[in-house]
Amino acid sequence: MDTELSTFIGAMIGTAVGDSLGVRREGSSAFREIKDIAPKYSDDTAMMIGVAESLIECRGFDGGHMARTFIENYEKEPWRGYGAGPQRIFKMIRAGRKWSEKLDRELYPGGSYGNGAAMRAAPIGLFYHDNAEKVREVAYGSGGITHNHALALEGAAIIAYAVARMAHVERPNVRKHEFIEELKRFTHYDLYRKKLGIAHKLLDTGAERYEVVRQLGNGIEAYNSVPTAVYAFLANPDFESSTIYAVSLGGDADTIGAMTGAIAGACYGIAEIPGRWRVTVESGEYIERLARKLWEARRAVAVG
Repeated sequence: MDTELSTFIGAMIGTAVGDSLGVRREGSSAFREIKDIAPKYSDDTAMMIGVAESLIECRGFDGGHMARTFIENYEKEPWRGYGAGPQRIFKMIRAGRKWSEKLDRELYPGGSYGNGAAMRAAPIGLFYHDNAEKVREVAYGSGGITHNHALALEGAAIIAYAVARMAHVERPNVRKHEFIEELKRFTHYDLYRKKLGIAHKLLDTGAERYEVVRQLGNGIEAYNSVPTAVYAFLANPDFESSTIYAVSLGGDADTIGAMTGAIAGACYGIAEIPGRWRVTVESGEYIERLARKLWEARRAVAVG
């Protein structure tokens, strides 16, 4: 299989697998390792699918189309675990409001700084992997449909950029500390630089899980989960151990698992995702086909 195609499929299946592992983790004891995925993924994967579907159909980012895609997918499957904020925003758009009005700021002062924009960002990193500033621009645009706090948008950009960079590394030789430094140079925000710097130090110390959670976080806030996902990827040698470790940290386990799975899947490629997960993850065949279509659309745009 073409290496770039393997990256596309790996990142998208990886998102679904990490999400589904995290669904299993919710409600279990502290730092318990989960090795079997849940039969259903959550809104993390559902919205990642929506991002990919819209990018494919529009051959790039169209905010109105992506918002409609999110809403249609939500209305088909409202039980996926969508947060209260996106549900209210979808209803506002259905009632005639524009997706670009930063509607979350009517619900949360300054906008939502949750990780909902970051959890779905992998297809953006894949589609624009050769243009860092386009990755940022589209991550902000896509994220802004539901999240408009600067730290939420930057979290989405960091995850998208991390996935994008995996298309340019000689697998599986990721130079961990250099990668963190690259992410620090990419981000515009001191809080993320600080958290990524902490991740850098934790890699050197082999920190216990409780210390990782204490210093990096495991919450729903983008700044308390995006650096954690980056750390989980870098602190482990392969896709399986990365995702199992990520969800073992607890907290917002499905989203941290989804983000870790996206980066690890992009890095190691689809062949390195365990077969038992590939054949049991919900809608796996559809997600693989979607990843291939995204790859084909990206190549068509690049050639055109």
